[in-house]
Amino acid sequence: MNPFKGRHFQRDIILWAVRWYCK
Repeated sequence: MNPFKGRHFQRDIILWAVRWYCK
């Protein structure tokens, strides 16, 4: 886990959750 990717991690989680929920 990189601190630099941590910022994008939050956005990725939201996008992934929305995609999974839409499915």
